[in-house]
Amino acid sequence: MAQEKDADIIIIGSGIGGCAAALAAAQMGKKVIMTEETDWIGGQLTSQAVPPDEHKWIEYFGCTTTYRKFRNRVREYYRRHYPLTEAARKDEVFNPGNAWVSRIAHEPRVALAVLYDMLAPYISNAQITIMLNYCLTRAEVEGDTVKSVHVQNQKNKEIFILSGKYFLDATECGDMLPMTGTEYVTGAEAKSETGEPHALDGAPIPLDMQSITHCFIVDYIEGGNFTIEKPKQYDFWKNYHADFMSHKLLSWYGVDGVTGQSKKFGMFPGKHISLWDYRRIIDRNHFQPNRYEGDISIINWPQNDYWLGPIIDVSHEEKIKHLEGAKQLSLSLLYWLQTEAPRDDGGIGYPGLRLRKDMVGTEDGLAMHPYIRESRRIKAEFTVLEQHISVESRGDKGITIFPDSIGVGWYYIDLHPTVVTNTTCYVPSYPFQIPLGSLIPIRMNNLLPACKNIGATHLTNGCFRLHPVEWNIGESAGYLAAYSIEKGILPRDVRNNEELLSEFQQLLVRQGIELDWPRIDGAHVK
Repeated sequence: MAQEKDADIIIIGSGIGGCAAALAAAQMGKKVIMTEETDWIGGQLTSQAVPPDEHKWIEYFGCTTTYRKFRNRVREYYRRHYPLTEAARKDEVFNPGNAWVSRIAHEPRVALAVLYDMLAPYISNAQITIMLNYCLTRAEVEGDTVKSVHVQNQKNKEIFILSGKYFLDATECGDMLPMTGTEYVTGAEAKSETGEPHALDGAPIPLDMQSITHCFIVDYIEGGNFTIEKPKQYDFWKNYHADFMSHKLLSWYGVDGVTGQSKKFGMFPGKHISLWDYRRIIDRNHFQPNRYEGDISIINWPQNDYWLGPIIDVSHEEKIKHLEGAKQLSLSLLYWLQTEAPRDDGGIGYPGLRLRKDMVGTEDGLAMHPYIRESRRIKAEFTVLEQHISVESRGDKGITIFPDSIGVGWYYIDLHPTVVTNTTCYVPSYPFQIPLGSLIPIRMNNLLPACKNIGATHLTNGCFRLHPVEWNIGESAGYLAAYSIEKGILPRDVRNNEELLSEFQQLLVRQGIELDWPRIDGAHVK
């Protein structure tokens, strides 16, 4: 028999956006229930094992105060608990892995500890209840209002009915949207729909979504042999050669998102771009001698992007097939690296690569959850288009100013190979504001997106999906739900009433959310 629980705000999914939303709502005095389908909260940072992808100004501006606190606490965690060198301990912008793609590449378990530390005061007083290993199974909706959702524990099959005033979808794939009947879109829009220069010619392709990646963590012990058992799909992946590539997938080549041409990489720094320190999370030079046997790195490379099919809005059997395919690709990449990868010194393979199952908390050594780059997206009161943010479209006009801004972000419009057309995209963009209108569904009254499921397009999702932006979206969604409860109004009322909008934006500013980019010599940063 199903049990019942209620709270002011129900958050389904505890990724980056979900955690930020829960923290914001609790700070406003609201009671929150947050569910999570895996053993770990934190999404990209933890269960997906993806170190923060951030913009170049992140140490100084361009994120919320709480996101900055998270980053500072990560560094402090290492200073407090790890035997750092004196130089590393004094480094104000300490980067544990010294990765070249992330300014604060760190271990998933450290992110997990820090997130729980930030939420702890509200868990302690029962303002926030976290339900691990629960998946959404159904929703009860009356007209334009969500009344409750049903969630089931994946281990003991226990069912709860969760009721609340507001429901936030912070799932990686936008799972609440179809279950609640909320209007949404998926995949690639057509140029005729959005007018975006890089959108598809012809008809839209709803299943043409970005590839997913099943990340894993390894260290490297020179002279060791930690070769895994040959994966069951290894022969397939060893010989796999996509039509759009001039090289095999399991090779030292990757597709350059800008040119579409092959680009050569290498394992370690030397003749070619090093993939080893691309997402390295432990650089042993930062720590006291002999603390680590070798450096530790997350393998989220071009070679384990999986694009053979989508996992959203397909049959259960199709979804399982592609999820397993992504796992097999990652394991095959590891086996290839250990046994057949050409070395710069003329040798073959790096058997000293050791799969670190302990760092991801799983039996197979792969992250608990695949990295999902693209979700279902609400049909919103306002949809952010390429024309609003790309340098090509904006020209000298610079940043688009949204009067209803609820935050900021920046990243290139970055699309990994898609699963139908195998399209890539890497388009320069201006720093951008996040408009409140992109968080407001066109019809539903008490459901809000809290991560990358906002009113963006296939293209603009490519820059709204990054860690600090997702945090900002979730945090603002949490404040929006809490503010709407306190005022007895709907979120769309906030956007469409000048006085309410101003008051809400002042609330966000007081809570440390930047609504605009700084100006230098009278112009915005570029």
